[in-house]
Amino acid sequence: MNPASSLISEWRKQAAAGAVEGLGKKRGRPGPDAKDRKIAELEAENERLRRKIDTQDKVIEVQGKVSALLEHLSESADTETRSKL
Repeated sequence: MNPASSLISEWRKQAAAGAVEGLGKKRGRPGPDAKDRKIAELEAENERLRRKIDTQDKVIEVQGKVSALLEHLSESADTETRSKL
């Protein structure tokens, strides 16, 4: 028996016993691995948090303007009250 045929026979025995894995797997480009999925997940979370911070910054800006307006109105009311007395 030549060495090649004995190797093929041994491979056939292993394949029949299920020792050779991956023969039935689909071929082609593999999907994203766990690291790539984690990166995509973190990038999406980062973008969500950036939008949330932008919204909060706008709210703080509006609150500052409302506070300044109320202070101005309060000062105006005090001035009018004093002038009437």
